[in-house]
Amino acid sequence: MSVDTETCKHQIVYFGVININFNERTIGSVDAWRCGVCKKRFCEEKQLGIESIVDYVGMPKIEPDEKWAVLVRKLLKGKDRWKLVKLKQNGILKTETPDDKVIDLPIKEYKVYDPNHTSFLIDDYINKVIEI
Repeated sequence: MSVDTETCKHQIVYFGVININFNERTIGSVDAWRCGVCKKRFCEEKQLGIESIVDYVGMPKIEPDEKWAVLVRKLLKGKDRWKLVKLKQNGILKTETPDDKVIDLPIKEYKVYDPNHTSFLIDDYINKVIEI
């Protein structure tokens, strides 16, 4: 359990978008916001055709030792092919598969190291396209 140690009263402004393309066609995007005071980033994924309501209110939280990333599942198609995740510098990412199994993916230097997955850091793609 993490303790909320936020001291900034965030003044969040829209920062940019990252389009997610497959075969040069946009299949989703990630909206990025940034606090004008502390520069902390906040992100939310937008899957085309998915209009479900998220289970949290306000900006998604991220720990100080994490970075936002797009996780790509190389063997899947459609909406299950990618998702927004939070990566630590090193360790294990526990992620749920579309069939509700939890798998462990190794992380080194904020990058997923697995033959069936890859990752892209949001900070490297603000107002750009990730082609998957």
